[in-house]
Amino acid sequence: MIGAGKIKQYTNVLDKPLSKGKQEVSLGAFAYLFSELVQYNQTQVDNIGELEKRLEDAGYAVGTRVLELLCNREKGNRRETRLLGILSFIHSTVWKVLFGKVADSLEKGTEHEDEYMISEKELLVNRFISVPKDMGSFNCGAFVAGVVRGVLDNAGFPAVVTAHFVPVDGQQRPRTTILIKFAEEVLRREARLG
Repeated sequence: MIGAGKIKQYTNVLDKPLSKGKQEVSLGAFAYLFSELVQYNQTQVDNIGELEKRLEDAGYAVGTRVLELLCNREKGNRRETRLLGILSFIHSTVWKVLFGKVADSLEKGTEHEDEYMISEKELLVNRFISVPKDMGSFNCGAFVAGVVRGVLDNAGFPAVVTAHFVPVDGQQRPRTTILIKFAEEVLRREARLG
């Protein structure tokens, strides 16, 4: 036959190439699944701190997998080796894959050299969760903080990552800031690489 190409048969799903196609999940499906994750974990804990820790742990597992996938798909198995490179990677590439857009801002802390902040006006995981008054300080952004920590830890940039609400003048809802405080070893390594 002229013009007929040979179709390659894959015997194992791991042998198939990763597609670069746009693969999206409906917002409604994500909102439902995430609210179920929150509700399930809420039944397993006694206080808000434990609930946020469980969400962070779930996010950490996602972050490790996202790093592996994106390094393979986008970067030809290369990883960022510089601090600003990995922060930019999270702020733009990771955020865009997970939330469909680049994060609103990435800033360096003014008081401490080892702190950086990723801010989002309306973080997707907080958009569809209504928090009861008795859980007023609960922030579902802990899940995203876990994702960021998972990416950083597995890229070789250990850090403490937390999510915080920051009130904004003239807005009803506060913005969410993901605070990243790098381990001292990361800053020493960056200073050596200079």
